[in-house]
Parts: sequence; structure tokens; C-alpha cells
Amino acid sequence: MSASILTVDDSASVRMTTRIALTGAGYKVTEAVDGLDGLNKARTTRFDLIVTDLNMPNMDGLRMIEELRRLPNQIGVPILFLTTESDPGMKSRAKAAGATGWLTKPFEPDQMVKLVKKVLGR
Repeated sequence: MSASILTVDDSASVRMTTRIALTGAGYKVTEAVDGLDGLNKARTTRFDLIVTDLNMPNMDGLRMIEELRRLPNQIGVPILFLTTESDPGMKSRAKAAGATGWLTKPFEPDQMVKLVKKVLGR
């Protein structure tokens, strides 16, 4: 069975690129359009990995991670930030919130797949 990944980004083109890269590598992808949508999907489904943008409307990625870490069905699920932010202070805040790793946009699809495989151990 392939890993189930939730991708959260307000950019349709980033969601599409992410979906194509991850489904092409054999993963099952569920998409969310912002942090609130991602949180609602995570409340009902356990994912093997969550990939989220930082800056989004309705709920940003940091707040979503903080809320996800409170959900019993998402305990231990790795979370990767996919963002244009590269500030070390923001990386520290993301790690403190519960992020597992960081990928800076723009990204190469094969770079994302490599990181996902590493994080999932598959």
C-alpha cells in the first residue's frame, strides 16, 4: 500500500506540481487549499505525511501545524514545510511548532520526492 500524503497550499499550480510529482512516485495525494481546509481533512483521515505551505489565507501553515499536533489521529505524522521563506528564525518557529523538515520554493519535483522518501523511510 502506498503512503497517503496531504498537501496544503493556496496556489493551484503548486498543488498540481506537488500532486504530479508525488503520484508519479506512487503516493496517494489529498489536496487542501489552505490551513483550515487541511486541518479539517486531517481531522477525519490519518495521513502518513503532510506537506504544507506557510503563508496561506484563513489559516497559515504554522497555526495549522500547531493544531495538527493536538489531533490524536495525527500524532507522530511527519510534516514538511514547502515555502518561499528561508529565514532561519522562521525555520526555528516551524520546528518548534512541530515541522519535521523544510523545502524551499521553487523546488524541483525530484528533490521533493527524494525528501519525502527520506522522511517516510521508503
